[in-house]
Amino acid sequence: MLEEFKKFAMRGNVVDLAVAVIIGAAFGAVVNSLVADIIMPIVGAITGGIDFSNYFLPLSSKVTAAVLADAKKQGAVLAWGNFFTLAINFLIIAFALFLVVKAINSLKKSEPAAPAPGPSPEVQLLTEIRDALKSR
Repeated sequence: MLEEFKKFAMRGNVVDLAVAVIIGAAFGAVVNSLVADIIMPIVGAITGGIDFSNYFLPLSSKVTAAVLADAKKQGAVLAWGNFFTLAINFLIIAFALFLVVKAINSLKKSEPAAPAPGPSPEVQLLTEIRDALKSR
């Protein structure tokens, strides 16, 4: 059973998937930093210093806190600002992945088109017979 597991784990697809997950996690951390540290402060500056992550709608009369973390402790809240921030993160990640895939595809060398296959031996023989009959 150990040998079978080793054979499974060392197959190319499993190793490729493991590498992709690790690179994806690292790429996600970079994009999260891009959004949190660069893009959202710019959006905040444009909107007058608004921090969307703390915007919420209390769903209970017990919620009186002004900060989302404290409000969640007091009761149910609709954290629409946090959702908005995560939606922007998703759009940026999706666009970044699009650019990466587009760049990788442009780096791949396009294979020259294979020449059209010649006629089969039967077709070639029939063509020679036809041409021979025409030339009579």
